[in-house]
Amino acid sequence: MSESPDITEIRRAVQALCAEFPGEYWREKDQTRAYPGEFVDALTKAGFLAALIPEAYGGSGLKLDAAAVIMEEIQAAGCNGASAHAQMYIMNTLLRYGSEEQKQEYLPRIATGELRLQAFGVSEPTSGTDTLSLRTVAVRDGDEYVINGQKIWTSRAEYSDLMMLLARTTPREEVASKTEGLSIFLVDMRKVVGNGMTIKPIRTMMNHSTTEVFFDDMRIPASALIGEESKGFRYILSGMNAERILIAAECIGDAKWFIKKASDYASERNVFGRAIGQNQGVQFPIARCYAQMCAAELMVHHSAQVFDAGGNPGAEANMAKLLASEASWAAADMCVQTHGGFGFAEEYDVERKFREARLYTVAPISTNLILSYLAEHVLGLPRSY
Repeated sequence: MSESPDITEIRRAVQALCAEFPGEYWREKDQTRAYPGEFVDALTKAGFLAALIPEAYGGSGLKLDAAAVIMEEIQAAGCNGASAHAQMYIMNTLLRYGSEEQKQEYLPRIATGELRLQAFGVSEPTSGTDTLSLRTVAVRDGDEYVINGQKIWTSRAEYSDLMMLLARTTPREEVASKTEGLSIFLVDMRKVVGNGMTIKPIRTMMNHSTTEVFFDDMRIPASALIGEESKGFRYILSGMNAERILIAAECIGDAKWFIKKASDYASERNVFGRAIGQNQGVQFPIARCYAQMCAAELMVHHSAQVFDAGGNPGAEANMAKLLASEASWAAADMCVQTHGGFGFAEEYDVERKFREARLYTVAPISTNLILSYLAEHVLGLPRSY
């Protein structure tokens, strides 16, 4: 697949940075469930986390297709971009709908790394991906909003300075359309943790720094509101498309890592006097995963280009995420099978990446919900939920 010299240079720069963070670094973080702060700081210093911030606010002013390449290369190098990817897609809501005052206040400091915007409070225990049924409520009180409720699967909340928060500002029974009544806020967490906001870590099978967050009469200034009140759901939709495209790019990177890891091992590992890669029973699964990855990669870049052109890539973003997550999971399974027993040994990094790859057929949106979306909105079938 041909690409511009600028994109090729971005790939090389990310590869060089990631070479400073080998498997040993990630194994140690995984074992201690530690946040890879050094890696995030290096990405920030290199300007990669400010890729989508316009140059006027201190960023690189790149398009989503370039940001997707950054995330792909991070994963292809064996690193884990989950520690930082949210900053890219959360940025979209602030960029598109934030006031000039909000952009001036936050974007330059996010670009330099003075502030981290990596927490996105949307999902709740009772509603999951049924976002329109969320129960967290924000009530206007003079120059403030008072917020009560709970969020779950809010990753990196412990390591972020700012949180993008979706809350209901108009009761559901009082709105004309079910997509109305939700508002989006940019919360300065430094002022409310321990003062209305409580964060509790959730231990999971991968080191993903995820949490549940509780709001108990949390007060934030009215100036934290992004855009118009009750329009928050439509504001985050384009951000969700960006999120799915970036996650899909990470999955492509993971698939490339698994395929290379399996190919190298199959070429070097000798059993019964010959490399196991000579056996078609070993090489065919690797080749099939490569073909599957390449097909998904085309959809990922196509969806990013539709986004960058100002189109509505709802179908493309969902298909990219579906195909890429399945390609990476197939490659992960194949890589373990190729390595045999060594695939379960920590020192090979396969089992760590295997656990990490499993997440993306479930989150940030499950495969079944993507299929439901395509069935209803693309194929015109009756709504199933």
